[in-house]
Amino acid sequence: MTKSFGSDNHSGTHPAVMRAVMDANTDDAVAYGADPWTERATAELRRLSAAEGGVYLVLNGSGANVLGLGLLLGRHEAVICAESAHINTDECGAAERILGTKLLTVPAPGGKLTPELIAGRLSGRGDEHFAQPGVVAITQSTEVGTCYSLAELRKVHDFCADNGLRVFMDGARLANAAAHLGCTLAELAEHADVLSFGGTKNGAMGVEAVIVMRPADAANARFLRKQHMQLSSKMRFLAAQFLALLDGDLWLRNAGHANAMAARLAAGLAGMPGVEVVYPVESDAVFARLDPRHVAQLRREWTFHVWDEATSVVRWMTAFDTRESDVDDFLAGIAAATGARPA
Repeated sequence: MTKSFGSDNHSGTHPAVMRAVMDANTDDAVAYGADPWTERATAELRRLSAAEGGVYLVLNGSGANVLGLGLLLGRHEAVICAESAHINTDECGAAERILGTKLLTVPAPGGKLTPELIAGRLSGRGDEHFAQPGVVAITQSTEVGTCYSLAELRKVHDFCADNGLRVFMDGARLANAAAHLGCTLAELAEHADVLSFGGTKNGAMGVEAVIVMRPADAANARFLRKQHMQLSSKMRFLAAQFLALLDGDLWLRNAGHANAMAARLAAGLAGMPGVEVVYPVESDAVFARLDPRHVAQLRREWTFHVWDEATSVVRWMTAFDTRESDVDDFLAGIAAATGARPA
C-alpha cells in the first residue's frame, strides 16, 4: 500500500510510544489518574508549559476543545473563531450541543485571527439580545497549515486581555508550530488562558492534554472532564504515551520531521506546471490547487483529502513516519498525473 497523504491521523503509533504503553501494562494501578505515570506526565507538561493551573489528559481532540472552552465560558457567552476552525467545521456541533454556546465565525485569511477581525464581532456587547463574546478560539498551527508567529499571538492575547476576552488555543498540532517557530511550549502557552497539546497526530496512539495556565480557571476542570466523558479509568496508558513523547523531546523531533517532509513536498512542487501551492507551508500540510481531472487520476493510487471541491484545492499531509522516498514517489505520481513529465 502506498503511503497515505490524507492525514497525520492515518499514521501508526511511534514505536517508543507503543513500548511505553506495553511497559505500563504490568501489575495493577489505581484508576482515574491516581497513578505514578499520570503524576509524572502531568508534572512534566506543567513544567514545559509553565502552567500554574494544571494539566488534564483526555481521549481526543474534540473532547479537549469542549473541555478547554467550557472552563472559560459563561453560560450566556459565545466563542469567536475563524470560519475554518475545527470546532466550527469538523466536530458535529459539539461546542454548541455540549456547551450550549454560540460560535461567532470570522472569515480568516490563512486561517489566522487578528485583533481587527476579532473586533468586528464585538458590536453586540452589552445588548441582552445577543450572545456575549467571551472567548476567542485560535488554532496553532491552523487548519490550513499556517502558524501564528509569537508576535501575532501576543497581539491577539493583548487585545483580548484589554477587551475582557479569554483565549483558548486549539493545539492539536501545537508541536508542529513549535518546531516551525523554534520556540518552547511555554512561549506558545503564555498567549492562552487554556490550551490543548496534541499527541494523537504526533505519534501517540490516542491522547491529548488540556493545559490550564491559571489556578482559578482549573477549579472545575476535574468535574467537567468527567461530565464530558473524557476521564479515562486506565489513565496510566494515556500518560505513558505522553511520557514517551516527552522523553528526549520526541514530540518535537516527530513534528520537526513531519514539517520537513511537507517542506520537501512543497519544494518538489515548485515550478511544476498545473500545480499551485495556495498557503505558506509552515507545518505538516501542503494545500495545492490542480485540475479536477488530475485530482481524480491521482486519487486512484494515493490517499488524500479534497479540501475544497469548488476550487479544486487538495490537502496533502505528512507525518512523523513519512519517509523521503514516500514524498519522492508521491511527487512522481503528481507529475505523472498532471503531465509534468512522462510517467
